[in-house]
Amino acid sequence: MCGIAGKLYLDGQQPVDPQLIQRMTDVIAHRGPDGEGKYVSGSMGLGHRRLSIIDLRTTGAQPMCNEDETVWIVFNGEIYNFPELRDRLIKRGHSFRSATDTEVIVHLYEELGVDCLQHLRGMFAFAIWDSKERTLFMARDRVGIKPLYYCQTANALIFGSEIKSLLRDPEVQRQVNPQAVDRFLTYFYLPGNETLLKGIFKLEPGHYLFAKEGRVTSKQYWDLQYSSGETWRDIDEASDALNDLLRQTVKDHMISDVPVGFLASGGVDSTALLSYAVEETDKTIKTFTVGFDGEGFADERPYARLASKRFGTAHYDISMSAEDFRTFLEGFTWHMEEPVCEPPAIALYYVSKLARQHVKVLLSGEGGDEAFGGYPEYRNYLAFESCKALTGPFRALAGAALRQASRLGRLKRLEKYSAFVNFELPDYFYSRVASPRDYFNRSKSSLYTNDFASITQNSRPENLTRQLFDRVRTQHKLNQMLYVDTKTWLPDDLLIKADKITMATSLELRVPFLDHKILEFAATLPPDFKVKGRQTKRVLKRAFQSRVPKEILARRKTGFPVPFGRWLNHDLRGFVSETLLSSRAASRGYFQREGVRRLLDPCEGNGTFASETFSLLILELWHRQFVDGEDFALPSN
Repeated sequence: MCGIAGKLYLDGQQPVDPQLIQRMTDVIAHRGPDGEGKYVSGSMGLGHRRLSIIDLRTTGAQPMCNEDETVWIVFNGEIYNFPELRDRLIKRGHSFRSATDTEVIVHLYEELGVDCLQHLRGMFAFAIWDSKERTLFMARDRVGIKPLYYCQTANALIFGSEIKSLLRDPEVQRQVNPQAVDRFLTYFYLPGNETLLKGIFKLEPGHYLFAKEGRVTSKQYWDLQYSSGETWRDIDEASDALNDLLRQTVKDHMISDVPVGFLASGGVDSTALLSYAVEETDKTIKTFTVGFDGEGFADERPYARLASKRFGTAHYDISMSAEDFRTFLEGFTWHMEEPVCEPPAIALYYVSKLARQHVKVLLSGEGGDEAFGGYPEYRNYLAFESCKALTGPFRALAGAALRQASRLGRLKRLEKYSAFVNFELPDYFYSRVASPRDYFNRSKSSLYTNDFASITQNSRPENLTRQLFDRVRTQHKLNQMLYVDTKTWLPDDLLIKADKITMATSLELRVPFLDHKILEFAATLPPDFKVKGRQTKRVLKRAFQSRVPKEILARRKTGFPVPFGRWLNHDLRGFVSETLLSSRAASRGYFQREGVRRLLDPCEGNGTFASETFSLLILELWHRQFVDGEDFALPSN
């Protein structure tokens, strides 16, 4: 796990300044405190920060090259099948100077060019400079576990693991994209390839980029394909096959020359992966979790301790307070670089900080819900579709009855979702994260200033998810939802959080459930193997029933229950109001101050709009850092 950065002058004439490459890597030193390096030759410059995981000797240093120094690479990630690829390449006559997965990519590129991507199993973002062909080749893993940003100016291509690296180049401007602000307030994160800064883009998951002879092009090399599920005889056969696949996948993800630990949430997925891991090592595995100060909060620590006792791990946990939450807010904004409504990421920072005292690599159960249908929303929307089908020609009458019930307060929760009451939902509602985010969409006329409303009136942020639904229109509704969330919510919210926050503590996080072989396996299953009635993740739970303690297998899903609503509304209320109602915030020109004041008022008591409040808070803190250029003291690790 590392950080990469670089610059290419597209005309091939101007030389890259080595000091620029140094500045670009210095600002992401947290991603690689174990080493640094750069390669600068004429119009091409590559920079690297190293977190040593595989081959701890100096032979693993980057940038790394082939035998005749015509192909150079900077690489961030892990390739889990690199030993077998290495053996194959040696048989083909390639010689290796190191025992790293990085060098495997170099020689695989020599053999296959861009087709090397089809053979890589893992998480990655890399840039290869082919000096013979004068070509820059950049790629990102299939799901988007590792980030990669780029900016094309009039005469150059600048790239890096983090936006901060790009901003070290004076050619990169800090101009806000107002349509992206509107999209953030629609989804509470930024799906798609745009960022909040004009001209800075994310290389999309499963894509590669080529720069040659002054032209820059990108292309998709992988997509998730769903089948009918007819290959499976029954759910037991599928669960047996899944068991075997997960066992091997966890074994592959355990490969490391440094200690490996587990992020133990006390949930089904992380506990099951832990059960496989203890079978693959004779060393005591260390597990880590976090809880919260105060009473009345869901606490995952008892379940994590139960899993630890069952599997004989050395367990560590910590407690987090409202003050801890406040202390890292600016650090959260700095490391995330894009506004994301992910308060659990702040808890992840503190548990990562704890884990970093003991290990360099953590495994997590992230991704099982998106692959196998674990969120309640999937179950609920399928039930909604069934209701639509059952009401048939009486849908209008049923809708009228629901509207009347909502007015009488019997179905009050449906009141703010008029689309439900009418038995109609726009496509983007079926994205797991779009549906609860309706407050801003309904309130934009009273929240946005006239100028901002005018600028964004044609932005149509929901078009992104609508276009993704169009790709899988013929699929079962569950597969449609899983596909869209795998393309949006997963890389642009969950995975960006997982990467940026764990790397803030110089810790590598691995996610076995998001190995592309697991995702492709899940895509072959019939929908009812995943969700049926009120049951979610059916095949996964079937595979785990003899591995996971019953108390954990049967527990209600809680997510990562950070009590941020109570903290924002009580402990941090003064800070929130002072920030969001300040003249500085008003000067952005986005929101009417009275509209923001009304948004904050309902928070007194129950935290109804806690997510909306947190989103506006992070948006303002982001502007202060990335637009105003405000400095702050980074928390020490």
